[in-house]
Amino acid sequence: MRAFFSFARAGGAAVTLVPVRAWAETPVGPYGYDPPMMWGWGWYGMMFGPLFMILVLVAVIVVAVLAVRWLGGPWQAAGPPLHPPPGRTALDILSERFARGEIDQAEYEAKRRLISQV
Repeated sequence: MRAFFSFARAGGAAVTLVPVRAWAETPVGPYGYDPPMMWGWGWYGMMFGPLFMILVLVAVIVVAVLAVRWLGGPWQAAGPPLHPPPGRTALDILSERFARGEIDQAEYEAKRRLISQV
């Protein structure tokens, strides 16, 4: 184990003594570095920066809206439905109103007779 640490110490010293220039990429390209300015696209490459920025912004907004809609669950109206659900009759609705105490017994009987005639 002692031999391993001495080897690692020697390797670390060798790495630190090697000039940084030897580890760097050798310069290539027309300007002495690579990649060349705007990766060879020239001024045409400047059009894609704003375009990609707008596309990424739109993608972030779409993902945020979809995430909120998915996490929020189904949308429900704040008020009661405008039309009674199918299968409910006028007599059912009248009975519910009587059960909730919205109307008294005399009014319930009068409206029930009126509904029965129709």
